[in-house]
Amino acid sequence: MVIRSAGLLIHRRVSGDIEVLLVHPGGPFWARKDEAAWSIPKGLVEAGEDELAAAIRETAEELDIAVNGKFTPLGEYRQPGGKIVIAWSIEADPVLDVNAIQSSEFQMEWPPRSGRVKSFPEVDRAGWFSLPDATIKLLKGQRPMLPDLLTHLERAARSY
Repeated sequence: MVIRSAGLLIHRRVSGDIEVLLVHPGGPFWARKDEAAWSIPKGLVEAGEDELAAAIRETAEELDIAVNGKFTPLGEYRQPGGKIVIAWSIEADPVLDVNAIQSSEFQMEWPPRSGRVKSFPEVDRAGWFSLPDATIKLLKGQRPMLPDLLTHLERAARSY
């Protein structure tokens, strides 16, 4: 069975430009990685769970913020490892402070084979990125979300 994750591509408008909120995974594996290491807030869909509800729950766990409003489905994106990420877009309050995030934590043995278990944040930082910068920062499997977001925003602008 294919693993399915769900997440939110949160965006805002600043001086007429679109910025997206991306998160950097916590833990020692990702500590020195930056380009092609960032993600949208997302996580696994539990058995029987509504996918949008999973996206909202995972965002709350990773950022410690409640996200509500109009969610627009962007699509399903197959990742290089085979996992499927289902994404929705939502426009955020332009003043959402990424420096105030409080991520949940996970535990793992670190260093490997040491017998010591350490806690790490699921997300060690978040940031707002222009679309060109996000194209560099995002994991390669999630990059197709950006043109899909632009298509959605252009359609929405024409319908007004």
